[in-house]
Amino acid sequence: MKLVQPILVVLFMNSGTWCQDQEYLTRLEYFYGCPKECQCPGSSSNALHCDSRHLSVMPLVPSRILYAYLQNNLIDGISENSFKNGTQLKWVNLNKNKITNSNIPKGIFKKMENLLYLFLDDNSLEKVPSPLPASLEQLRLARNKISSIPEGTFSNLAKLTLLDLQGNRLNDFVIQPNTFKGLKTLLQLNLAENGLKAMPEQIPVSTLQLYLDKNSIKEIPTNYFSSLPKLSFVRLNHNEISSSGLPDTIFNVSSILDLQLSYNQLTSVPLIHFRLQHLHLDHNQIKKINGPQICPLPVSNIYQKPIGENQPQLRYLRLDGNEIKPPIPIELMMCFRLLSAIVI
Repeated sequence: MKLVQPILVVLFMNSGTWCQDQEYLTRLEYFYGCPKECQCPGSSSNALHCDSRHLSVMPLVPSRILYAYLQNNLIDGISENSFKNGTQLKWVNLNKNKITNSNIPKGIFKKMENLLYLFLDDNSLEKVPSPLPASLEQLRLARNKISSIPEGTFSNLAKLTLLDLQGNRLNDFVIQPNTFKGLKTLLQLNLAENGLKAMPEQIPVSTLQLYLDKNSIKEIPTNYFSSLPKLSFVRLNHNEISSSGLPDTIFNVSSILDLQLSYNQLTSVPLIHFRLQHLHLDHNQIKKINGPQICPLPVSNIYQKPIGENQPQLRYLRLDGNEIKPPIPIELMMCFRLLSAIVI
């Protein structure tokens, strides 16, 4: 009996091991290749978590990875081998590192033929990386040192819907008529906090949202928005735009729903289209409001008809930080009957 008992125990353990073979092999395959300085949690089998780990060297990305989170580190460059096996990558987040253009091998991103999202905010880039993969849908390059966009950088990015270049060093000489050529499906363009003194030329016709806050723009050319039939949101806060720099009917555009002109040098309320819903004019130099003059339709006609789609749609109006004194002109309230908030 003393010889048999240990054998029985061993057989019992082996039986249990064989029952768990499949699960063990699955886990072994999953963890195989995961960089030791990162994590590959079981809840997201295709994700590589290397964020906020004080990394200074780019880890090697395993072939199975679709989502690589590498943000908030000290990485200053990418080696040829970093993404050698990452051909299936869809999402790469490299925000808040120290990456420079000189430490990015040419063409390394273009090899990622399935890449949809590339985030490089808060790095030390001096120009937009190129070439880039045609699959790209979002490119975020905010708060770098970008002062150059190589010719043809965006020419093959027909699927790109979001381009964020805010907080860089772009000027009017960098933004050329053909700079955004090729961006056929772009929805959001962010050029805020740069060195622009003029409105950028030839914005993609598909653009819905245009952000130009915190530049040094003084005027808007006549018919500037006529070539942007889908434009809905326009932000021009913190510029140097004066009333004399605005053509009379510049904002008489049916597609624009949200218009922001806060912190400029306006002395009067610009004319707007009756479809506009939100208007921000706070912190300008406006002294008075002429109700009938700013109403996009005759006040008498509006007040006599029931509220409907063919009447002014303005719902929010901000005028604080100006020199306007109460009372609010009655014609203003009669015109914009859908107003739910007015701040003076």
